[in-house]
Amino acid sequence: MPETTPGADAAAPPLIELDHASQVFHVKGKDIPAVSDVSLSVNAGEVLCLVGESGSGKTTAARLAAGLASPTDGAVRYRGMDLAAMTRQQRQEYRRDVQYIHQDPYASLNPIRSIRSTLAIPLRRHGMASGRAEVDATVDELLTRVDLTPPESYSAKFPHQLSGGQRQRVAVARGLTLAPKLLIADESTSMLDVSIRVGLLNMLTRLRLEQNVGFIYITHDLALAKYFGWQGRTAVMYLGKIVEQGPTPQVINNPQHPYTKALLEAVPEPDPDLARTKRSGAGLRSAEVPDLSALPPGCSFEPRCPLAQDRCRTQTPTLAPSPGVAGHDVSCLVVADRTAAQVAAGGSGSSAPAPEASDEGPGASPAGPGASAAGPAAPATAGGSP
Repeated sequence: MPETTPGADAAAPPLIELDHASQVFHVKGKDIPAVSDVSLSVNAGEVLCLVGESGSGKTTAARLAAGLASPTDGAVRYRGMDLAAMTRQQRQEYRRDVQYIHQDPYASLNPIRSIRSTLAIPLRRHGMASGRAEVDATVDELLTRVDLTPPESYSAKFPHQLSGGQRQRVAVARGLTLAPKLLIADESTSMLDVSIRVGLLNMLTRLRLEQNVGFIYITHDLALAKYFGWQGRTAVMYLGKIVEQGPTPQVINNPQHPYTKALLEAVPEPDPDLARTKRSGAGLRSAEVPDLSALPPGCSFEPRCPLAQDRCRTQTPTLAPSPGVAGHDVSCLVVADRTAAQVAAGGSGSSAPAPEASDEGPGASPAGPGASAAGPAAPATAGGSP
């Protein structure tokens, strides 16, 4: 079971839940299934990392969770309430409690508003601060929390006067203005310097531990997912579907799906001796990603999968618990059969034991067996696409 913050009510509904949610876009007479039958949930104080290549559906799934788009099929619920059935007051509370940090800060920040105005407007709109002195003090506090110091040097500036990393930090500060219950971070550290990146992730971790904030953290970098989500869960997406999900230590140290293994192999290895042992492309049959408008029948990963069998061309796998691996789900016909055979033979379904998550926060957890060098203590390495 996923680990949650101590004291959380186990009987309470999830903070946010996607229930078989799908999102299909109609483009030039074609149906583009950006998200297909995705089910996931995040509890208070929990972190869920969504990882995958560009175009895998991570951002679209996050937009559904944030209410920025309505699912074509399925449902999105906040604290057990369907977003489509919310009253105006419930919708306002949901909007205040769920905040989104966009990937592109320059596009998400209003170019004609100063940084102070950007942060002050939501504070006034939701009654979080009143009076110029209180608003200014809150704005200064937010800027200080994201390492934009001294705050008076930044509050009067406009987005075009800041660097990309500084704009990203302003976007994070804006996400914190309303003391959210759930924060959806879409590549929120991709434009930051290494030292600032680690400090910001540690600040977000303190926010999760001290204020019980839930997180959906979107990244293509498994090193960052391991660092920030070590005590939470990781879901791997490919072409709009979740192909593997489970506790982060298990997914990182004992991946079951061949696509997850390919993502881990793509993480750069700083040790030259270990780098020589890595397989180029992780044994994938092809580097070409199928077109969403013309997906292959059966398993969508079959054209690239090193484990592909004839049945994979016609049978579509479903996300199901992996036999012998508690709390770990995988969507692969071949892996499911192999693991079931190992369990039936009296062995363990996992090829390597997954370590328990540490209570000391990111950076304190030791890298488990089979771990990539991009472990919790080294989130600066940027993983590439296989």
